[in-house]
Amino acid sequence: MIAPEELRAIASWSRDLSEAEFEEARRGISFRSYGKNASICHVGDRLESWTGVAEGLVKMATTSKSGKTATLAGLRAGAWFGEGTVIKAEPRRYELVALRDSRIALMRRSTFLWLFEHSAAFNRFLVHQFNERLAQFISLAETERTLDSTGRLARNLAWLFNPILYPDLDRTLTVSQEELGMLAGISRQMANQGLAKLASLGLIELGHGSVTIIDLERLARYEA
Repeated sequence: MIAPEELRAIASWSRDLSEAEFEEARRGISFRSYGKNASICHVGDRLESWTGVAEGLVKMATTSKSGKTATLAGLRAGAWFGEGTVIKAEPRRYELVALRDSRIALMRRSTFLWLFEHSAAFNRFLVHQFNERLAQFISLAETERTLDSTGRLARNLAWLFNPILYPDLDRTLTVSQEELGMLAGISRQMANQGLAKLASLGLIELGHGSVTIIDLERLARYEA
């Protein structure tokens, strides 16, 4: 059973639960670790758990029949996802890949459904979660069609700092240019050039292996 302080640290939604709901959540969560570039699940797999990123960085992606891969979302520590798949009890429609060594929290389906049926606080969180993810995927469709590589990089970076999905995190993320390139679907060199351009515009500040957001609103709306 996960410790109370650890659950509160990795899951902001848990802090609004009643005592009984909180204990039910604790009993239903286990952990699994994955190395860099390891596959967490493939399209069609039945990963019958609600999933959270306790540590690390994960890419949610899909691959066409021709072999082209498209990133749907980057998921940093604090992210919880897959609720639609759990509710509908269907195979995963996307693949998950650990971009660095990652520790994944897995809530069993029976626990998730109990909270879904009994907890008003949990359902409020899910409504906000669905709303933000919908906005993210609408933005993704726009990004793929209208933005250049720097624009795609800016949008993907901004989503890693979404205040609804990541309410606890500050404006600095330890992340490599390679990882950002994989999330945006661009090369490391293009990611390096894009980051330099965003920094020159005062949207971000670059550190040694880190990015600090200076103006999240402008970053999220960036267009070349």
